[in-house]
Amino acid sequence: MFKYCVTAAGCVAAGVMLGSCSPRPDFVARDEPWRADEERSCLTSHVVQENPFLTAKSALGGPSMCGALKPFEMAAAVGGRVAMRPVALLRCQMVPAVESWVTGVVQPAVRFYYQSELVELKVAASYGCRPINNVSGGKLSEHGHANAIDIAAFVLADGRTVTVLGGWWGNSRDRAFLKAVHQGGCRSFTTVLGPDYNAQHRDHFHLDLAHHGRAGNEHFCR
Repeated sequence: MFKYCVTAAGCVAAGVMLGSCSPRPDFVARDEPWRADEERSCLTSHVVQENPFLTAKSALGGPSMCGALKPFEMAAAVGGRVAMRPVALLRCQMVPAVESWVTGVVQPAVRFYYQSELVELKVAASYGCRPINNVSGGKLSEHGHANAIDIAAFVLADGRTVTVLGGWWGNSRDRAFLKAVHQGGCRSFTTVLGPDYNAQHRDHFHLDLAHHGRAGNEHFCR
């Protein structure tokens, strides 16, 4: 396990100076070879292909263990029919997971509960080199690996916007819809967190592909 202290004066990682950088909280990170192995496997499989809404970017670096080998900017899902605003920056494995969730869970739920179509996801966060919940000294967030996305709201073709903050404790239809897409997310992601988890998630769903359990294949959905 490594602890990275990032200050305005510079960056220190396992005793090696990495140069100057912007101030941010320190965090604890582990050397986890499975992350690069899974990303390389995804990239070489060509399951993720660039298109007008999905653009490969240069490797994400940074002070510490943050980053990805070849991240993607995802501006929309479902062939451009569902916009993602702002654009999400994600590692390879996250792209098909988002697609699976949108096509297999969110779109059907929108049609069932609202008799409308999903046209946009409001992205609260994607890549960010920071500790979990921005608590200094905590474990590096999956966001630091471009392995997570936060969704704050769903925009429908009829002009309606269903927010996590307003709908989770809102009318019966919004509550049922949000519960369905939250629970359905556990089929595509290994971690799904929402307002019932803690106060930090009261206004969004956190979705990631972290490893849980000894074998790394358990799911954590709260």
